[in-house]
Formats: sequence, structure tokens, C-alpha cells
Amino acid sequence: MIHIVDDEEALRDALQWLLRSRDLPSRAFASAEAFLAHARSPLAAPGTPGVILLDVRMDGMSGTELYERLGAEGLCLGWPVIFLTGHGDVPMAVETLKQGAFDFVEKPFNDNSLVDRLLDALAESRRRLAEAQAARSLDERLAALTEREREVLDLVIEGHYNKVIADRLGIAMRTVEVYRARIFGKMGVKSAVELAGLVAQRRREG
Repeated sequence: MIHIVDDEEALRDALQWLLRSRDLPSRAFASAEAFLAHARSPLAAPGTPGVILLDVRMDGMSGTELYERLGAEGLCLGWPVIFLTGHGDVPMAVETLKQGAFDFVEKPFNDNSLVDRLLDALAESRRRLAEAQAARSLDERLAALTEREREVLDLVIEGHYNKVIADRLGIAMRTVEVYRARIFGKMGVKSAVELAGLVAQRRREG
């Protein structure tokens, strides 16, 4: 879904017509406040791919203020933002890129170029959502481990052999083997290297 946020009715209508002609579903909002209310509601469906096409200058809350508010409230994080800007807004738009916006498009824009960037942003949205889902899945698998399994996991990913782990924990080596098998099964991995890679990636992501 492409979410158009612009206070100019003619432009909203033109953008929705353009997107319909390319088989891209869209929803239009006449103000930043209207979109913020939508983003806070269950109707926003943040788990589905989406893009926010956001005008910089609007009556009331500006596009940049909305962007900052969405970030502060953790809303629509999987949806890249493309700003629509007038010529005088380019420096402001460049600054938003540094803060994580996907891109900005200067008015008047080329229809084909805009659609191309929207398609790129949708692909980025799918990637972000897939990464978030993978992280949630990994967190759930880690949470399913018992306290003892977590102790064994930490020693496995540090590269210790079963005998060392057994000595550290004061258990039989055969028991360590059983724990390793359970951990690999719960985590969906086949080797200690794969397990270490998963855990390291999750820790980097926070």
C-alpha cells in the first residue's frame, strides 16, 4: 500500500490515478494529523509492506514533523518514507535522508521516475519486514531455551568442546551432547558455526 499524505486535493487525486494505472494500491490523507491518527490505529497494518509518500510543506503539522513523530512513537517503522518537495525544500529533504528517510522527489516530478522509486521503496519495505520477522522468530526460539540450555549455548558459541563444557558446568559429557542436540533442534540449526552466526547477528541488531 502506498500512503499519500498531502494537503493538496488535486495532487492527491493525480497520484492515486497514477498509481491505479500501475496497479499499485494507495490510500490518501489530507493532512499529517490524519495520517498520524491512522498510524496509531490497528487499521495501519504495520506488518504488511507499505510506503509513505509525504509532502514536506502542509498546513498544520509539516511532513518533517510527522516523520519525526512516527520515529519517536515507533510507528510504521517497516514503511520507507519518500518526501515530495518543492525546490526550496531540498536542503531540508537532504537532512531527512541523513535521519533515515528513503528518498525525496522534487516537484514537478516525472511519473515514471516516481513510480520506479516507489517500487524500490516497496522492495525495501518487504526486506525490512522480513528481517523484523526473522528477528522475532529468533527471539522466540531463544526464549524457548531452558536456563541450562542457555548456559550450554553460550559455551558452544564461544567455541568450547563438549568435554570443556561438561567440566565447566559439572555435568556428564553425554548430558552436554543431549543439550546440544536439543539446542540445535529448537534453534533450527545444524552446526555450532550456524548457531554462533545467528546469535551474533541478533546481538548486533540489538
